Amino acid sequence: MGDSQKILVFQQQKGGEKKIRGIIKYGGDKFDLKVISIDFPLPEVIEDAVNYLPKKIRADLVLDFFKHQDLSYDLALICRDCQIPVIASGNKMKVEGAITPPT
Repeated sequence: MGDSQKILVFQQQKGGEKKIRGIIKYGGDKFDLKVISIDFPLPEVIEDAVNYLPKKIRADLVLDFFKHQDLSYDLALICRDCQIPVIASGNKMKVEGAITPPT
């Protein structure tokens, strides 16, 4: 997969599974796909996402399917700092580099 685009997907409680299956089905070998899942209960407020998110991300694109807004916001900040575009569908956050289309 030398020329494949690296996509890193973050999901919570399997919230991105249908989209992940679509990428695999229709993307073939065009994408090097890695999924990070959080499938356990989270606190209502997350002050510091260090226990849930990597400090550095290596990808061409990040897809955010988190339900928890604190994680989405912190993920967008990490992506901004790493200069990686992030698509966080349905989120209302305002972080430079984050694309937040309606669902």
